[in-house]
Amino acid sequence: MYSIVLVDDHAIVREGFKRLIEMEPDLEVVAECRSADDAVEAVTQQRPHLVALDLSLPDGSGLPLIEHLRSVADETRIVVLSMHDGEPYVSEALRRGASGYVTKGVAPEELVAGLRAVMLGECFLSSDLRQRRAERPGNVLDPIHRLTTREREVFLLLAVGRAPKQVAAELGIGQKTVYIHRASLMGKLGAGSELDLYRMASERGLLPSRDNKN
Repeated sequence: MYSIVLVDDHAIVREGFKRLIEMEPDLEVVAECRSADDAVEAVTQQRPHLVALDLSLPDGSGLPLIEHLRSVADETRIVVLSMHDGEPYVSEALRRGASGYVTKGVAPEELVAGLRAVMLGECFLSSDLRQRRAERPGNVLDPIHRLTTREREVFLLLAVGRAPKQVAAELGIGQKTVYIHRASLMGKLGAGSELDLYRMASERGLLPSRDNKN
């Protein structure tokens, strides 16, 4: 029996995924978490085979949580399950240690397929992500690829309208540090304002849809 921890801040979403997963005779959800703190506690206690992790959590981004969970239980594999279907979310999640990425827009059976593939040691991307990568191979000339990990995090938050003070609180860094990262990333991207950042993020499909904040 494979044990799975679900991490999503929406109870209805968790319940739907749980029912889907537990239709499989060898898969069991051993814990449900709504926050990053809950996830760390559950993974520390349960040592599950796998974590299905959303990226948008009330106490922070799921991206740094991937690394934290791997440090807590390096044998636990992680599959991101998110509405974010663009770069740099996907590449960042995989770089930080996720073994799979499934978007919430694909057919439900792809989640189970992804969980099984990852448990077999494979790296899994949902069909929409595979198609997009096939149609648009990685563009090394995209200036976003020049950003550091922290600059990318600041970029994404500024692009969706977060004030520097909010960015500092969400990332757990000083406001002065946010301004330093902001100046650096705007120089690398050739941006003159937050409106430019919004446009760049929008053109690359990095902005969450207005009718779904998760």
